[in-house]
Amino acid sequence: MSDTISDFLPTVPAPAPLRRTALYATHHAHKARMVDFGGWDMPVQYRGLIEEHMAVRTGVGVFDVSHMGDIQLRGPNSLAAVQKLLMNDASKLQIGQAHYSAMLYPNGTFVDDVVLHKLGENDYLIVINAGTREKDVQWVRKTIGGMGGLHITDVSDYYTQIAIQGPKAQATLQKLTPVDLGPIKNYWFTWGQVCGLHNVLIARTGYTGEDGFEIYVPADEATSARVWGEVLAAGEEFGAIPCGLGARNTLRLEAAMALYGHEISDTLNVWEANLGRYCKMEKGVDFVGREALAKVQESGGPAKRLVGLEMVERGIGRDGYAVFSLEGERIGEITSGSPGPFVKKNIALAYVPVSFVEPGTEVAVEVRGQMVKAVVVATPFYKRAKLGAVAAAPVVTAPLS
Repeated sequence: MSDTISDFLPTVPAPAPLRRTALYATHHAHKARMVDFGGWDMPVQYRGLIEEHMAVRTGVGVFDVSHMGDIQLRGPNSLAAVQKLLMNDASKLQIGQAHYSAMLYPNGTFVDDVVLHKLGENDYLIVINAGTREKDVQWVRKTIGGMGGLHITDVSDYYTQIAIQGPKAQATLQKLTPVDLGPIKNYWFTWGQVCGLHNVLIARTGYTGEDGFEIYVPADEATSARVWGEVLAAGEEFGAIPCGLGARNTLRLEAAMALYGHEISDTLNVWEANLGRYCKMEKGVDFVGREALAKVQESGGPAKRLVGLEMVERGIGRDGYAVFSLEGERIGEITSGSPGPFVKKNIALAYVPVSFVEPGTEVAVEVRGQMVKAVVVATPFYKRAKLGAVAAAPVVTAPLS
């Protein structure tokens, strides 16, 4: 295992000056190591990446994800707007349900991947990535802003978003809310009291491949710091610790979750990224990018696809490293790679020609001038046990503004 934090964290270029979340002072009080990430001054680690990673896999970890953006769509034409804007089928969502989706350019490549929440009838929340906030808001306004019966609001700075992740996340958060968290299914949410605050959005979502919740509280420093402290105190018996972006990256890599600028971008399309299960071509709406994606299908499909790699020989495949056939031909590139602290293997995601995507296919990765053997494997590298079959939680609708 490498102990160099830069080996684990993807490089994201960012303009100055850096923005700060409401928990900035709290992170410094916890002696977090701060880094420039997508224009935000964010904690990369506190006690150490591996310790934080393992805490999430075995107990509970707490993340500040307030740098993420939020766009609210309201009005009688909001569903039509969402259907045009995003590739998944929002007509299937019930109030209190969320799903993964993406905004696409007309050529079928990614503006951004998102999580869409149905807050109520004619009321949706789109959670977007931190490094693409301004671009995404502009794209939304350009694409659907001219539609009648629609109100678009950038509510990104209204809330502090705290992610409570791990097998003990429910037990931790349950101490702080009268809402029965047990019935909330994965990718469902509700509203309720948390830490004495009313109308907090409580979502069973996350970006770690683990069970967990994300809560949205007012973005003032005093309230944010109080809730952060109470969450950590509630999880103390389960070994709860604050976690940074380094662990967030290795956790999502073990779960083979895409990261914008790495596995998805404005040069990669949905079929190449293996995200076709979220792209509903037959939903009856000509969403942005659909025509181009249909042409790719008609032409026989993508020429390359994203695969998982496991290093067979000693060596770590890092972001940007070249992938070769065993005959020495360069065939692709790693998009994300590092040791997997929990799976105890050196793992990576990479784009390779479709003739190399079958699990068991052997390839080579150039690591510091040496060819190191790797094998294509099924993803995700780590998969948690599913939650038990439960009914959706009752939903109390409330505005997000």
